[in-house]
Amino acid sequence: MNIVKLFRIIALAEGVSFMVLLCIAMPLKYVANMPEAVRITGMLHGVLFITYIILAWESMNKLNKTWSWFFIAVGYSVLPLGAFYLEKKLRNNI
Repeated sequence: MNIVKLFRIIALAEGVSFMVLLCIAMPLKYVANMPEAVRITGMLHGVLFITYIILAWESMNKLNKTWSWFFIAVGYSVLPLGAFYLEKKLRNNI
């Protein structure tokens, strides 16, 4: 599988996990006193985030992008909905 296509898939999964963490798990933890929701979702999101960073690095090298592209890609991952925006940009430019 193409590394950039894999990066796009992981970007979507990371974005979904981030939104689930923010919009479902965090309210469950603080409103319904269910901290296990954050533990489970947080672990999944952490694994996807690390994978996202590794694949952003590999995609930077594959696409001959600059360091600024890599840091912008990392920046998108910490913004709610940012990973979705980056995935759309990658889909349209490749």
